[in-house]
Amino acid sequence: MNSPAPAASATTLWADRWQRFSAAVVKGYHAYASWLVSISWRRFIVLAIGLLIIVGILHDQPPFTWTVTENIESQAPRVVVLPPRAPKAPAAPVAAAAPVAPKATVQIESPDKGDGLEISIGKDGIRIVPKPANPADAASASAESSSSQKGVQITLPPGVVSESVREALEDARRQIEDSIREARRDAEQAARDAAQARRDAEQAIRDLVQEQGRAQSSTRTTRVGIGDVLMQFTLLWVVASAIIKFSYKGRMQAEVKAAMATETAESESLKRQVVEARMAAMQAQVEPHFLFNTLASIDHLIETDPPRASTMQKNLIALLRASMPTMREANGQSMGDGNRSGVRDLGRELAVIRPYLEILKVRMEERLVTEIAVPDGLLSAEFPPMMIQTLVENAIKHGLEPKPEGGSLRVAAEIIHGKMAVTVADTGLGFGRAATAGTGVGLANIRERLQLLYGARATLTVAANQPSGTVVTVTVPYKTVEGA
Repeated sequence: MNSPAPAASATTLWADRWQRFSAAVVKGYHAYASWLVSISWRRFIVLAIGLLIIVGILHDQPPFTWTVTENIESQAPRVVVLPPRAPKAPAAPVAAAAPVAPKATVQIESPDKGDGLEISIGKDGIRIVPKPANPADAASASAESSSSQKGVQITLPPGVVSESVREALEDARRQIEDSIREARRDAEQAARDAAQARRDAEQAIRDLVQEQGRAQSSTRTTRVGIGDVLMQFTLLWVVASAIIKFSYKGRMQAEVKAAMATETAESESLKRQVVEARMAAMQAQVEPHFLFNTLASIDHLIETDPPRASTMQKNLIALLRASMPTMREANGQSMGDGNRSGVRDLGRELAVIRPYLEILKVRMEERLVTEIAVPDGLLSAEFPPMMIQTLVENAIKHGLEPKPEGGSLRVAAEIIHGKMAVTVADTGLGFGRAATAGTGVGLANIRERLQLLYGARATLTVAANQPSGTVVTVTVPYKTVEGA
């Protein structure tokens, strides 16, 4: 009943091991591919050639390759050589005997022992027999025989005294002795040849036996190892590495570009947030000062000129109603929405500028003359918030207020070469000439915001106005805001 649980645990264990192994292989592959991409093709070729040379040297060396020696038993048939037989001694020629009787014959037998032969001539012919070794036997056989005589002895029967027979027998004896000596020489030579042939045959047999032994017990050496496979594997590794280097480089470049794009976007977003925070902080510093001065002016006009106080109060309410959404977007909402939240329509910007200028006109009276020259068709065009207000505040604070006789302020917008140019021109003291000249932080923040929002497509230019004052122009791509 409990058997499925161990099986399930074993399956889970193998699955975990396989996952770890797969993760390690993938990690190693990416690490190796990244290293291949990091090196140059020249270095890769040098390393590949070096690897092939090293493998070529080591593939025949232990432990990659080793030799095996084995004995091989031959199945060839054994050859047995028999020594040659000694030739028989040639028979001694038989000499022709003298005719004694018509039926006489000569019979010669090879002696087996004794010192010579005895030839007897009788009525049956001539008979040659071995000479007896015992002198007693020889004495009884023939009175004329001598035991000390060697060679061939001819004994004639009694009564045979013919001289012609004697001569014939003598010639026969000499011929027989010559034949016997020649036969003995031939036999001795044949014996010597047979002995030499026997020795040659024995030597040939020994050589043949040794050759058969070597043939039957030969050895074979075989080379065994992974050297050849190692060389093929190395070639395959080099080719695969080249393919990985070529293909993985594009992927790495795409990933690097994506990472750089993401980092750039995050960096730009962070910079935008910093700039917006600076603008919000600057606005928070400017608005209370302007608000307190406006409220003090309203309080003073209530006692001296109630109608002007009422007009200033209405303009202040309109200014706060128009600027409060802008401040909320700059402080919070616009920081998380990208470039689209960093712009709004030009009409909303002018809705803040108009009451602001009316309040300043009440405070400065005849010293300030304002003009807003923006066509109605451009009120729906995109424009970053708080930029015009910053430029107007700088023109009033650093150009017109320090000038005793005051001057004029003009806000205009027009389309130039497909881009919208918004200009704030004043006839004040001029850029940087007033005692209250600022630090330039406002203009720097405007440039940085334009760079983050539009890049090189937007510009901020500062020039001198004629006959006096400053002209500041902000140029941005022309595009309308949906639903403006």
